Amino acid sequence: MDTHSSPGPGEGSATDPGALPRSALLALWLRAADRLAPDDGATRLLRAVQRDDEPHVVTGALGDLRLADLVHAWSGEVREVVALAPVPGDVNGVPLPVAPAAADVGECVLVTTPAGSWALVPGVTAFGSELEPGHLVTWEVERVDAWSTRVQGAVGSLADSERELRTALLVATRALDSLDVARWREDAAGAIAGLRSAAAPVWQLPDGAEPRAVGVLAQAVRLRAIVDLAAADDGGAVNLWQADQRSTALREVDHAARRAIGAATLWTGGPSLRRP
Repeated sequence: MDTHSSPGPGEGSATDPGALPRSALLALWLRAADRLAPDDGATRLLRAVQRDDEPHVVTGALGDLRLADLVHAWSGEVREVVALAPVPGDVNGVPLPVAPAAADVGECVLVTTPAGSWALVPGVTAFGSELEPGHLVTWEVERVDAWSTRVQGAVGSLADSERELRTALLVATRALDSLDVARWREDAAGAIAGLRSAAAPVWQLPDGAEPRAVGVLAQAVRLRAIVDLAAADDGGAVNLWQADQRSTALREVDHAARRAIGAATLWTGGPSLRRP
């Protein structure tokens, strides 16, 4: 079997620029657990998060088990959850014990249950071919200190994210307009055109997902993919100063988009989610 390690942060977006990170999907479904019917809720959650992957597994502080087992064990137990998108040098509220690993893969989930607070960092190994790709996913679980106050300060509110993303979109558009798109691969130019459109994302989301949060997520994912594409080529920059200016602007766009992912997935619901 042909295997290779998972791409680093952002590297997968060129092939699937509209994909929502697994961590964000898991957080959204855990957040919606109080609205899921007890008989099929876990099945729907796993189908959405695992997508076409092999069944996800869990290792670390809670032992070795399947993600399905963890979901069942946490049924009705999740009090708080968020998905974060850290990068090296900007861990965006991720607890320090797991920050290096989370920044290396570019995502993680934080969960609070009656038994404590936990960080889940997905490790992804791709296998197969371009025609028949596959992924093995292992979630490393570590116990962490209470995180919600720190994370709320790091990611801000949905309203904050909406304002920041509007500004970031203008910055990203100017960066793209400065590129000599004719020099790009034809598929990259096509990807830019698609990302600049306002087409609704095709994601498996739980019923009743908050439209405002979904809209923020869609904009954030689109902007991160634009940053990846724009950063892949010097484009229209004719000197190092111009290239550095655009790189700085794109880092700011990416920072806003990563904060928005956290704000859109943060849930601090309090009581047990178990249906009566």
